[in-house]
Order: sequence, then structure tokens, then C-alpha cells
Amino acid sequence: MSKGNIGVTSDNIFPVIKKFLYSDHEIFLRELISNGVDATQKLKTLSSVGEAKGDLGDLRVRVSIDKNKKTLTVSDHGVGMTAEEVDKYINQIAFSGAEEFVQQYKDKAEAIIGHFGLGFYSAFMVADKVEIFSLSYKEDAKAVHWSCDGNPEYTMEDTIKAERGTDIVLHLNNEFPQYLEEATIEGLLKKYCKFLPVEIAFGKKKEWKDGKQVELDEENIINDINPAWTKKPTELKDEDYDKFYHELYPMQMDEPLFHIHLNVDYPFHLTGILYFPKIKSNLDVKRNKIQLYCNQVYVTDEVENIVPEYLTLLHGVIDSPDIPLNVSRSYLQSDNNVKKISGYITKKVADKLAEIYKNNKEDFIKKWEDIKMFIEFGMLTDEKFYDKAVTFALYKNIADEYYTLSEYKDKIKETQTDKDGNLVILYTNDADAHYTYIERAKQKGYDVLLMDGELDIHIMSQAEQKAMSESEGGQIRFVRIDSDTIENLIRKEETANDNFSDEQKEGLRKAFESILPTPEAKLRYTVTCEAAAADALPVFLTQNEFMRRMKEMAAHQQGMSFYGEMPDQYNLVLNTSHPLIQEMINKETSEQVEEKVEKKAEKEGETPTKETIIKTIYKLEGEDERIKQLIDIALLASGQLKGEALAKFVNRSVELL
Repeated sequence: MSKGNIGVTSDNIFPVIKKFLYSDHEIFLRELISNGVDATQKLKTLSSVGEAKGDLGDLRVRVSIDKNKKTLTVSDHGVGMTAEEVDKYINQIAFSGAEEFVQQYKDKAEAIIGHFGLGFYSAFMVADKVEIFSLSYKEDAKAVHWSCDGNPEYTMEDTIKAERGTDIVLHLNNEFPQYLEEATIEGLLKKYCKFLPVEIAFGKKKEWKDGKQVELDEENIINDINPAWTKKPTELKDEDYDKFYHELYPMQMDEPLFHIHLNVDYPFHLTGILYFPKIKSNLDVKRNKIQLYCNQVYVTDEVENIVPEYLTLLHGVIDSPDIPLNVSRSYLQSDNNVKKISGYITKKVADKLAEIYKNNKEDFIKKWEDIKMFIEFGMLTDEKFYDKAVTFALYKNIADEYYTLSEYKDKIKETQTDKDGNLVILYTNDADAHYTYIERAKQKGYDVLLMDGELDIHIMSQAEQKAMSESEGGQIRFVRIDSDTIENLIRKEETANDNFSDEQKEGLRKAFESILPTPEAKLRYTVTCEAAAADALPVFLTQNEFMRRMKEMAAHQQGMSFYGEMPDQYNLVLNTSHPLIQEMINKETSEQVEEKVEKKAEKEGETPTKETIIKTIYKLEGEDERIKQLIDIALLASGQLKGEALAKFVNRSVELL
């Protein structure tokens, strides 16, 4: 038996390993099993080149627990180690045997997981003592037993071991009793080792019989050694991709919409399968994430530095040995390889979507509402993706017809180009609430888009900015259908003259203003007179497009809180072309009203002001109820008449009838 000190630069290496080297204690199991898989893959490679003789036999990696002894054991039947190799690869921390092996057999080596030489020492995060029992594949090799109790001192001696390979025995610390529970270990194995390329066995299979679980003779194999992403696309059918999706996400009931198979060898290595899922809520986004693997070893589902942010909404698997990881394999480092991979994934996704749109437009349209968020998020955050996506991103009108922006511009350019040459795109975010406005637009022969998505307001602004920066194609403006009179939204000629004096219109405006309901704290009304169409409503509401859009964007974007705090401002438009409004204006001349007011004031001993005269124009003629009715009609048409005010309107309507 020999004793010695592990080759480290500081006696404090073990406290560092236990507390700081790894972010999660549980990954010790992943690291130890990865080492076992490494050893097995090495043996396969050596056998293929004739350096390992004889039948390889059973190559499963096994995990077992002994509650009585408080031990957890990971066993493999790989290359094993001689005493010299234990001294080299275990006693000298951070000398990676896997790295050296890959260099020697880089043209033939199968997937070698280890890169850092520290994986074995993760065992000391949860164990007071760790033992190694190993027998090398080499002829006449002697088995070796290594033991260490969590400090730089170790013991190593010859031992007897019947089978080739390595057993790692962890004597667990009392702080971690959970790692002696079958359910805990099986959960970790399924999390980290579900797709390892060597079979991982843990206990026996069980089945329910006579109301209880019965253990079978067959070993319980945790993993699928040939997951779908390791195969060629030509080897898989659509049902194979769907099956693998549910293997990744057992709790996901819906089928994915599309899948994209990633497979690239140069200038980096990357395989994987990405899925466009149906997302019903934010919970779905948070629960099912893209999983990152390194040679089939689960690393993390935090892939923000690998996948563009908008594509984190996708599901699936990415596997690459070229993604740099720190020793915990939990956090990604930013480098050129990562940027290249990110760019490749973006291009691959965009190309696939363009292909689907081109080859099966009808199916693409059916699935558009489910993938719309992905596409719009990508267009807003990635310039390169935008350049491709603009050819297949769709806009839907109120007739449920879908168009790309280019197709839609061609559809409406003859009718919706204003006198200044701007193309005006009308839209609604609530077809029912804006029904009256939509009907007015349809009477003019105009088309209206339905833009009710969370990101649509940003997509419209982006499209407008892109049009402004383009040298050809002309400017476009998106305007909500209720933001002004239809004549003003798409102005074909100068505003019509209603032939009423400013004083007459001011009198009418003041009369309506005096009867307006008291607004809420964040609600403001401004009364205006405009000559709309004679068959339009006599009174209606509009809202400034710019201010309303800024407020909507403020709800989703930091740094715009100023707009969010501003009150909602509406214009109450008095349509001076409508017969009802014209009748009210023509009731009396201002001179006649002024004379009546002066007479009334003399009786009451008051001096009438101009303001009093104007406000009294309609009150003297008993127009209060009529004005209230017209105001309520405007509020009702825009969905703002509710509660008590709505009840009063109904009662007043009955009385007027």
C-alpha cells in the first residue's frame, strides 16, 4: 500500500470543490457517469483499432445504492486504470485523461465527454470518503484500490477485482440523505443521462401486480442511446419527430407545429432538433425549454447565449461539443464559436419557415396564429432574421385573409393611397368594438387589418420605419380605424368647408362640453367640430394614433413610463355635415340668443358674459337631453358607455321614443 498527497497547489482545494466549483450539488452524478461513459467509449475505440483484445462483453454503466452502508456506487466496464494511471489522472487534479486520449485518437475516437479533469472530484461535494476499485483492460494488469476522505492525503494499494472497469464508491455525507433514495437518483439520471450513448442501468424494472409494485428480473435502463437528433433526417419520419418531442416533454399533450433538424460539421459541430410548439400561456414557455447537450450529456436548459433570444420560445435539443463551458458545464462563455452557432441556427430556422411558406402556403397560414409570436419577436430583435422573415410574415384582415406586407400593399395601393402619396393601412385591435368605424371604411371601399397580437404595435412601428429608410416603395402609415374620421385618415382632398361660422361652432362645442360626463382620473375628452360624411354618425369618438400607440408601447417597454402615466385623450367629434348637428346649429342666430339671455339676466339681476351666452344657446331651447343622448351614442359606439351611464341611456332612449 502506498500513501501520498494529491498534486494540488493548495490544501484548500477540497473546500473549494465542495462549495464553489459546481453550482449544483446534484451534478456529481452526471460527472461520474460521464466518466464511466468516457471509459466505455475509449474501450470501443481501442477495440476498433486492435489495441484492446477479445470480446468487449457487457458495457453498461450501473448505478446502485446501499442504504445500510450509506454508499452510492457508479460502475463501468470500460478501459479501467492501472496504478500509474490512477496516479496520473486522479492524484494530479485537472490533468484530463479524456483530453489526452482525444488528441491521440482524434481521427477515430468516439464521443469523449470529459474536458477538464475535475469531474471525478465533484463526488466530494456530497461524500465524506470516496473509493476507486479499478482493473485495466491491459494484459496482466493488477487491480488497484484508491481511497481518500476529502483531504489531500490518499491511500492506494493492489486489490482483487474480477471484471475489467472501474467502480466509484461514495460514502455519502449525512447532509445528503436524499441521494440514498431511489426516486431521487432515478430523477437525476433521467434529467442528466437520458440520452447518453452507453446504456445506464439503475435497479430492476417494476410493474404493478395485485395492487403493488413488483420487481422484475430485467434491468431498468434509464436512457435512449440513439436519440432522434443523432440520426440523419432521411432516417426519420414525421411520427418519429413527434415521438421524440413527447420523449423530451412527457407532460406536453399537443403535437408540435413544425420541426427543424440541425446537422452541421463545419465550421463547428452541431446537431439537434428544434420544434415550434403551440404556446397557450407564459407557463408553457417557462416550463418547456430548449435543452443543451454536449455529446449527449445534458448540460443546461439556459441557452440564452447559444440561441437568439426570440428562439428561446422554441422547444427541442441542441448538441455541440464546440460550445465552451466552464467546469460546472452550467454556464456558457461568449466567444466566436457561440456567435457562429447562433447565426447558423437563425439562418436555419428562417430558411425552414420560408421553405414551408413557399411549398405549402395553405398549411403555413393555418398555423400562423400559433407561430406568429416567434416570427414577430424575431423580426423585432434580429435584423438578419427580419430580412428573411419579411417574405413570409403574415398580416390578417377582418375577412380572415392573410397577406405578406408586400402582398397587402399591392392589394390596397389603388384605394388607400392619400393625396400626398402615402399608403395608409387601416387596422383594428377589436373588430366588435370598432364595428361602426369599420363599416364606414368598408363603405369607402377600404380594407382593414386585424392587429390584436401582443407585439403587433411594435411590428407596425418597425414596418413604418423600414419604409421610411427604403429608397423605393413609398412611405406607409398604420392608423387605427377609430383614430380620426375616415375622411381624415385617408385624405383624398382638402377638408370640406361646412359653411358655419366659428361662433356657431363654438356655441355648439361649448354646449356639448358643458354636458360631458365627468371623466375618470386618466380620461380626457376634447370636443371638436369637423365636416365628416353626412351619413356618418352625428357625434363620434376618435383617439390620436401617436399618443395611443405610445401608451400601448409603454405597457411593454421600459423607458417609456412617461407615456404610460398620461391620461387617455379622446376627441368627441361633432359632425357638422350631419343633418342633426346642422339643425342644432341653425336653431337660432347668436344675436337672437344673446337677446334672450340679456332679458333673462335682467330679470335675475345678473350681468351676462359671453361664456354664459354661448352655453345658454341650447339650454334655452331644451336641448340638454338631446345632447346627452348624442354623447352617449358616441360613447356606446366606442365601447365606453358602461354601468350606470348605460342604464340611464337606455331609460332616456325609451322616454325619447
